[in-house]
Amino acid sequence: MSESNEKSTKKPLSLGGRGRLELKKTVETGQVRQSFSHGRSKTVQVEVKRSRTIERGAPAEKPAPVVETKGRKPAAPEAAPAVEDESRLTDEERQKRVQVLEQAKKRSEEEAKRAEEEAKRAAEEQAKRAQEEAKLAEEEAKRAAEEEQRRRVEEEARKQLEAEEAAKRAERGEPEPEPQPEAETEAEERPSQRGKERPEEPISEIAEELGGRVKRKGAGPAPKTPSAPRRGGDERRRGKLTITKALDAEGEQERQRSLASLRRQREREKQRLREQMASQPPQKIVREVTVPETLTVQELANRMAERGADVVKALMRMGVMATINQSIDADTAELIIEEFGHRIRRVSDSDVEIGLKGQEDRSEDLQTRAPVVTVMGHVDHGKTSLLDALRASDVVAHEAGGITQHIGAYQVHLKSGAAITFIDTPGHAAFTEMRARGANVTDIVILVVAADDGIMEQTVEAINHAKAAEVPIIVAVNKMDKPEADLDRVKTELLSHELVPEEMGGDIIVVPVSAKTRQGLEDLEETILLQAEILELKANPKRNAEGVVVEAKLEQGRGSVATVLVQRGTLKQGDTFVTGTEWGRVRALINDRGERVEEAGPSTPVEVLGLQGTPLAGDDFVAVEDETRAREIAEFRSEAKRQKDLARAGRGSLEQMLSKIKEGEVKELPVVVKADVQGSQEAIVQALDKIGTEEARVRVLHAGVGGINESDVTLARASEAIIIAFNVRANAQAREVARRDGVDIRYYSIIYNVVDEMKAALGGLLDPEQAEKFLGYAEIREVFSISKTGKVAGCMVTDGVVKRGCKVRLLRDDVVVHDGDLKSLRRFKDEVKEVKSGYECGMAFENYNDIQVGDVIECYEIEEKQREL
Repeated sequence: MSESNEKSTKKPLSLGGRGRLELKKTVETGQVRQSFSHGRSKTVQVEVKRSRTIERGAPAEKPAPVVETKGRKPAAPEAAPAVEDESRLTDEERQKRVQVLEQAKKRSEEEAKRAEEEAKRAAEEQAKRAQEEAKLAEEEAKRAAEEEQRRRVEEEARKQLEAEEAAKRAERGEPEPEPQPEAETEAEERPSQRGKERPEEPISEIAEELGGRVKRKGAGPAPKTPSAPRRGGDERRRGKLTITKALDAEGEQERQRSLASLRRQREREKQRLREQMASQPPQKIVREVTVPETLTVQELANRMAERGADVVKALMRMGVMATINQSIDADTAELIIEEFGHRIRRVSDSDVEIGLKGQEDRSEDLQTRAPVVTVMGHVDHGKTSLLDALRASDVVAHEAGGITQHIGAYQVHLKSGAAITFIDTPGHAAFTEMRARGANVTDIVILVVAADDGIMEQTVEAINHAKAAEVPIIVAVNKMDKPEADLDRVKTELLSHELVPEEMGGDIIVVPVSAKTRQGLEDLEETILLQAEILELKANPKRNAEGVVVEAKLEQGRGSVATVLVQRGTLKQGDTFVTGTEWGRVRALINDRGERVEEAGPSTPVEVLGLQGTPLAGDDFVAVEDETRAREIAEFRSEAKRQKDLARAGRGSLEQMLSKIKEGEVKELPVVVKADVQGSQEAIVQALDKIGTEEARVRVLHAGVGGINESDVTLARASEAIIIAFNVRANAQAREVARRDGVDIRYYSIIYNVVDEMKAALGGLLDPEQAEKFLGYAEIREVFSISKTGKVAGCMVTDGVVKRGCKVRLLRDDVVVHDGDLKSLRRFKDEVKEVKSGYECGMAFENYNDIQVGDVIECYEIEEKQREL
């Protein structure tokens, strides 16, 4: 009996007859009743899990008795379901048992690991929940303090109001109001006490199981209502509810407010705030809207933070039918912005140049600078020779044709330590713009006049430029070493141009000099320094450099090079600058002697390397703070120049079309101009424009600085143009392409030859002049009618001569009735070349037979003569 009971209670692990693994049930179930804070309760199914165990040592069943039968072998006993002795197990059964044990061991390890992870996760959740509860408790404490403060303020206000009302009643003599019943007042002030008098609640099932730990009403203190939260108490119960926890003394503790209840209260507060905000009208946000010259409707709506459809409707109300992607001007945008209640701030693309040149210099920052002197005058009057004498160098040897064809800037240091900056300008008539630029950037103008030639055309032009620039003039009468030099003649000619010398009571200083013998050079230098001292020339060297481009060119291996005259500030290596439509960074500075310098101060001419492109001579040169602004300014100027060129080209095309319709086709000579420096290129283009007429003119397809490349030859071949190379040459590839395509490249080094050859080429395009030459008169004496020929006039030549093939006019009563060609001229029966005066002949007209006796025939011929410009 004991053995059977042991089997029924334990049943550890046995292998039945079928070799199946049997395990003991490890789960126990139970039910508890769980209550919630809002008064609801429910029955919860709980489980208690225990680890599985495998027990060995169960007694084996006794083998069945062996029954012996006569003549037969004894039958084998049946296998017992559980074998205690392992020696009786087969190898297969032993291996299977070992596998089962290993699986059980592995499963127990996994369960232990899982339990450890669950415990760790529960600890983390408990810490997180504790943090949240602490935060909620802090919020509750803060809210309670605020509520207490508000209640205290309201109580004080109520007491003050009651005191004021009592004082007013006392003044009016009214009786005091009757106090409310004490029961009602207590009921109003303490509504929570109404819940104490309630019927007895039944004891829960779990309380009965606890053996009377929770007593009924009257037997001890009544349990508190679970739904009433208590602030600042013990922490609420956490984790999964089990039988062990239910049987614990925790049931006597109070439960706090749940997290769900706090979340619901928070959501109610948010909803109340949202309703308050929705009930209040939205406040209009006034923005400052930046408006450029043109912008789209969508962009305007985005800048105002308004709907695009509303902006389109506002435009329609104003009578402007515009789509969302259509551009409007700044004035229309201003009206829309004011209608929507915003403020406008108008800007322009040109605002990028605001503050480019900085503020004006203070007087205490100014320092004395060297004077800038421009040498001007007629061609071949010795300007460059005089400058070379001052510089003790020979610039003439490097000039083709013995004349200066580009502008140069040089600085001369005198023995006294003073410095003078000279700007040399060409004297040819084509270089008017260059002389004008030289006069605009200078402080003093030296007018060079040859003592043997006097004042010439370009001298008068230089005088006009100097007067327009409002700069003082010093007249240097050069070539005084020649025998035919006449100083008094020069002074007298100056009077006709309103230049009165000092000797004649004026303010113009006349200095006789000779560049060949160096006569009067010291007097000229002293005069320049005296005039500079009177002018009080000063500049601020401690600021960003500003200046002007005197000359620009494109050199192989160096790129674009600009000769810059610094007017104020100091230009340093590495500075970022903008000049005209180009920008760059100073890579190197080279002075007039070819020496590399680190910086250049006011009145210092230098060559600047590092430009992105070749600027125009006369452009301003300004150093800026960073590369971004320099690029923005250059892009704005390039776009403005492009728009200006397009507008000018459009107007020219329309005028050209109308003139062609009215006067006939205008013949053009297309050319491509390439020069060594920008000033020479500009002078050549202007000279070619001036030699044109209404019938023929030169059309410059492209003008640039630098050598001739393949693209220039390709452009000339496509337009059948001539390439004019001024002091430049074509590279090997360009020469090969020009030879293959038959493009004409003409090389020049003197501007006279360019102008003369272009004039001759234009003259070849002109139609020849047609002149009428009178030959003679003939009188019709008889009219003959001949078959197959028509009417023939028998004539007598009365004056001059009549030639075969000439043109004739038929005069009747001195009125021209026909003008045509002479068909035939016969004398007797022979065709003759001409008939002289006093002889008879027969004449027939081409396609005309209405001739009468007494008509006069006038004979003439047309001569063509080639025209010249």
